[in-house]
Amino acid sequence: MTEENKNPDEFMEETVKQEEQGAELTEFSQSEEAANVEEAAVEQAEAVEVPREQELQAQIQQLQAEKDELYNKYLRAQADLQNFRIRVNREKEQMMKYQSQRVIEALLPVVDNFERAIAASKDAKDASALAEGIEMVFRQLQQVLEQEGVTTVPGVGEPFDPNMHQAVMQEESDEYESGIIIEEFQKGYKLKDRVIRPSMVKVSS
Repeated sequence: MTEENKNPDEFMEETVKQEEQGAELTEFSQSEEAANVEEAAVEQAEAVEVPREQELQAQIQQLQAEKDELYNKYLRAQADLQNFRIRVNREKEQMMKYQSQRVIEALLPVVDNFERAIAASKDAKDASALAEGIEMVFRQLQQVLEQEGVTTVPGVGEPFDPNMHQAVMQEESDEYESGIIIEEFQKGYKLKDRVIRPSMVKVSS
């Protein structure tokens, strides 16, 4: 049947079918295009994800290496600190063990002179000469003590100080006012600014 022989209804129906087929083709084409775009996007995302994963893996390995290096440094520092403590303790023990060596070395000549004085006293007939020798040794001993910072605590005529003096007696005195040391029974000594033995004294009341 030719186009001219078709009635209007048939022509309209055929036109509608053609439009529907065209719409279906357009929809299929758009759907296929969208699928292609989506597939391309997925492929692109996967292509980007692989280098990103490799980059993250490299960063993890770098951080692990840095962590291992820091831990090794920490272990070495701990070992060095332990060795330092051992060395300091050993040196401290040695120092405490031989801390009096210098004083003893200074006192040895005094001991030598005392031995000579004792040996000479056995044959000495002059008591004054013996006394002079002993006095000389005593002065030598005092000099050694002074070199080490040992001094005597002030005594008679000085105000009583409980930090340096130990009062064993009290007595009224016309010569001294109250609280003054009038007699010393035993000398006191200081090492630099520290009292190592208070003096035993009598104090005026």
